[in-house]
Amino acid sequence: MCSGEISKRALDLTQDAAELNPANYSVWHHRRFLLKKLNSDLKQEMQYCRSVIEEHPKNYQVWQHRRALVEALNDGTKELRLTEMILSQDAKNYHAWQHRQWAIRTFKTYEGELTYIDRLLQEDIRNNSAWNQRFFIVTTFPAHEGIFNDGDGKLSTASTPILSGTILQRELNYTLDAIKKVTRNESAWNYLRGLLDNCDENEVDALRSKIYSSCTEILKSDDSSPYLLSTMMDLEREEGSKQGDRIKMQNAIDRCNTLANEHDVIRKEYWNYMADCIQVQMSSM
Repeated sequence: MCSGEISKRALDLTQDAAELNPANYSVWHHRRFLLKKLNSDLKQEMQYCRSVIEEHPKNYQVWQHRRALVEALNDGTKELRLTEMILSQDAKNYHAWQHRQWAIRTFKTYEGELTYIDRLLQEDIRNNSAWNQRFFIVTTFPAHEGIFNDGDGKLSTASTPILSGTILQRELNYTLDAIKKVTRNESAWNYLRGLLDNCDENEVDALRSKIYSSCTEILKSDDSSPYLLSTMMDLEREEGSKQGDRIKMQNAIDRCNTLANEHDVIRKEYWNYMADCIQVQMSSM
């Protein structure tokens, strides 16, 4: 690097150095510099990069190198297949998911992504990365871009990623079905909270009501899932505060006490703290 040598020999040396330490950022940076100066075949470099990723799938530097190559070629057609292959070996590889999201956002290659996510969740319904990817897809791309259909053959004209209408109901039903299968699946409960926090304000009350009703039905089966109880507590606290309903606020306090003493004892101090906070709110009502 100091000598300023620009040659095939120098490029080969970067490969030797990468083999010794594939996490060396300076090696990859200098390799990109030489590739550009030598006007090298980037498609061939893509193949080399893939081989390194297959051997070192959690190496941030080589994923960054891959992104730079894809940007230079302006071709993201191979990225979904590559990341799918890596994720088949480790479904929670953060670097692969990050690269996949970047490629989808950059090249709008989201067709069929929900089908892929469904397959992953069928294999492992607790796959938090797959739930995260689903949330990324449904909130990143406006419906009018063609990813979603309103059920009547017409595309939604929504211009913001706020969830509403048929899309919101579909995601709600999908999540509730998953929760009923495995009620202690924290990922699905987090997704449910995401729907609440990102839905159209005109639909939030109806959504809260439907979620609470579903939670009540699940509770009848004597389910002691802390995620179920904490969700009900959140809804009771929020609705009670909004409506000035002391009964709902007291119900929320009771949920906190149940969680602290029976179903989520490891977080006892947190639930006691929440109960105290709700009690303070009640005092000011």
